[in-house]
Amino acid sequence: MTPRYARLVRASAWYDLLVTAPFATPWTYALAHRALSAASGALGLGELPPPEPMLTLFANLMGSVVLVWALLRLLRPRPVHGLFDGAARVLFACWQGWALGQGATGLLWGFLLVEAAFGAAQLWPWQRAVGLRRGRGRRPAAGATSRPC
Repeated sequence: MTPRYARLVRASAWYDLLVTAPFATPWTYALAHRALSAASGALGLGELPPPEPMLTLFANLMGSVVLVWALLRLLRPRPVHGLFDGAARVLFACWQGWALGQGATGLLWGFLLVEAAFGAAQLWPWQRAVGLRRGRGRRPAAGATSRPC
């Protein structure tokens, strides 16, 4: 893995850690929900749904899983972790776009943009490597590998 790609994988992990840690417990989610609701209201971007038990449960599940995934990428960054994280971010961005289309708060746009940017940045080297393997673009030098990182 190149040092640059490792920094990218770690940066996306730090972002996840900071943004999703508040979602990992019912108590921290209640605080995060209040803060996000206040920000959304102050910016005129719509309302968040009330923090009912099932919504809180799903927020906690997402926060817990993403928190563990972020720690893995911080402690053991691997090229394949960037690949899978990029794919997950494409999925997250799709579902955030769907939610926006269903009338979710416009505050979601900020999160969607970060997901899309990290997803594209982490998937781009892999797309290039696949193109090289299929014979498109430049060929690697003799003895070189077409691994993306």
